Amino acid sequence: QVQLVESGGGLVQAGGSLRLSCAASGRTFSSYGMGWFRQTPGRKREFVTGITRTGSFIYYTDSVKGRFTISRDNAKNTVWLQMNSLKPEDTAVYYCAAATYYSGTSYFKSNYWGQGTQVTVSS
Repeated sequence: QVQLVESGGGLVQAGGSLRLSCAASGRTFSSYGMGWFRQTPGRKREFVTGITRTGSFIYYTDSVKGRFTISRDNAKNTVWLQMNSLKPEDTAVYYCAAATYYSGTSYFKSNYWGQGTQVTVSS
């Protein structure tokens, strides 16, 4: 069992930056691929980025490439999402997720979810 707690969301102007954190409980954090999803009202949850267990493979959806960076520290049981050059269309609730099997592609099947953190980008 893994519990995920996100933090770091907030309100930022377009062009600004935010850093989201996801702290995981349990001793098996390094056994999971980790990812970030986002969702806006009325829309399907979107897979934004994922990182494999050792960080060897990383995936980004096209809309965030060059602006967002995912990283993890298995010793700290934490994964981060650094978001730069934010745009109003990045506004969403961002969710941290853990997957038992993740190979670094656009397919991420989550086994655990965090509660979400709101990111609002004003124009």
